[in-house]
Amino acid sequence: MPGDKSVSHRAVMLGSIAEGDTIIKNFLTGEDCLATMNCFKELGVKFEGPFGEDLLVHGKGLRGLSEPSGILDAANSGTTMRLIMGILSGQPFLSVITGDQSLVRRPMGRVVAPLAEMGASIMGRNENTLAPLAIRGGKLRPIDYISPVASAQVKSAVLLAGLYTGGKTTVTEPAKSRDHTERMLRHFGAAVETAGNTVSVYGGPTLRGAEINVPGDISSAAFLMVAAAVVPGSELVIENVGTNPTRDGIISALKSMGADITLFNSREMNGEPVSDIRVRHSRLKGAVLEGNLIPKMIDEIPAIAVAACAATGETVVRDAAELKVKESDRISAIVSGLRNMGVNIAGMPDGFIIRPGNRLKGAEVETGKDHRIAMAMAVAGLMAEGETVIKDYDCVNISFPGFYDVLKSIAKE
Repeated sequence: MPGDKSVSHRAVMLGSIAEGDTIIKNFLTGEDCLATMNCFKELGVKFEGPFGEDLLVHGKGLRGLSEPSGILDAANSGTTMRLIMGILSGQPFLSVITGDQSLVRRPMGRVVAPLAEMGASIMGRNENTLAPLAIRGGKLRPIDYISPVASAQVKSAVLLAGLYTGGKTTVTEPAKSRDHTERMLRHFGAAVETAGNTVSVYGGPTLRGAEINVPGDISSAAFLMVAAAVVPGSELVIENVGTNPTRDGIISALKSMGADITLFNSREMNGEPVSDIRVRHSRLKGAVLEGNLIPKMIDEIPAIAVAACAATGETVVRDAAELKVKESDRISAIVSGLRNMGVNIAGMPDGFIIRPGNRLKGAEVETGKDHRIAMAMAVAGLMAEGETVIKDYDCVNISFPGFYDVLKSIAKE
């Protein structure tokens, strides 16, 4: 599997503000992670590579970044923009960051608010909630922040800003979001404390360059897992997949639907749990997916929607309103695409309901240039009778370059 997108982003960021060199192995060369790398190049960080899947980062230290001469471009990457805002908030200079037409419509206020509370000056469109954003960094103060949403991006931005304070910065969430930032901060030498849904970081650490082995991305693997689960006669082994417990909701969800999934060869790589995953075709049944499970599988819900098309019984996904502010409104995109293929699906403000009974038929489907929607529709196309045409199909390069080649290589006529 290609490297985990979340881990690749964070490895570039922490490697850039660490002392010495960081080598990132199995770095994801998708467009989102390259956007992060390019932003740090503008901040004075030197890189070698990527050479194949290896990237060398020459760290500048916590306070070694330089004022950019131009505007930082996060392209389509919300992770880039939201997390780098935490680092930029601690810099003694002005920076401006923007993105593509999709990213400048996505909400940034949930990150701006706590960073402003810490002392950063951030200005942008729509009362400082939309990019482009101008960030005047400076001396930050630690805060105890109670986040209204379970969001790894909000939490990470605050923790990264906390590195530039003189004390202890704490974030408490309503449910635990993915914890890659906390794990990697420890790997680079920061002092981090966790208790339940609360995490704290101490300011002013000396981060040391490290070797990062990026596990395979479970969000990308999810689409291959679903393909193997729904196509009769299938058996698929996917190696070196990150199985972080804050990200393994797709496995729990598929198992609750009756999927035949086995994890083996489990181990740790730089603080991240990794396993090989075997998936065999099985008869799936409907399920209700909600509550604390949703933050653990938010990016994989398009894949789950496709699995539900093969299930007997009704599948309900709720508490997933966050899908509406992803690269596209994923609730609308899922409902529109699958309905176009003949699925009995009804949208809700925070999810959808899929009822069994109709066979999928090939159709022309829109992706909204959303990589997860494109992959979901491709897997749905494997199940459908007739030809499926996917518009703007190449958006998969954001997270899974070569996805169609991989799918073709494992799919038998």
